[in-house]
Amino acid sequence: MRNKPSLHQKIQALCDCFAAADPLKEMSVVANDSDQEEAALKWVAPAILHGIENNASKISISVSEKGGAEVSAQYREARLPSPGKEIGGRVLGSVRELFRSEAEKFKMPLAVGVRDSSLRIDVKVKKENGVETLTMKFPE
Repeated sequence: MRNKPSLHQKIQALCDCFAAADPLKEMSVVANDSDQEEAALKWVAPAILHGIENNASKISISVSEKGGAEVSAQYREARLPSPGKEIGGRVLGSVRELFRSEAEKFKMPLAVGVRDSSLRIDVKVKKENGVETLTMKFPE
């Protein structure tokens, strides 16, 4: 019997896979991916790598019930490539599944290994006024 890899294992593998790639380019192509569940993880991994490489304090994705997904980073005011509404919603769904949480608001740590290093990212999800937001806060 073969065990299905967990979402955490998949994110770890994708971080390793994309470690030598351009994270912004990888984040921008997931909107065209036909496998939306895989595309969501293919957005999370490069977002983590972008945060690490560019000394981001946090990266957020907000998906509105009315349509659209917006991404921003806090190190300077900047818009990052959006995965689109469908994949953006899957990103949030995958993170909820990863942490097994359906709560309106939660905050949990995520340990991520990248090549020979590891770090802890604080992950926060909240839903207010029809907008659900995932924020990944990187260590100082």
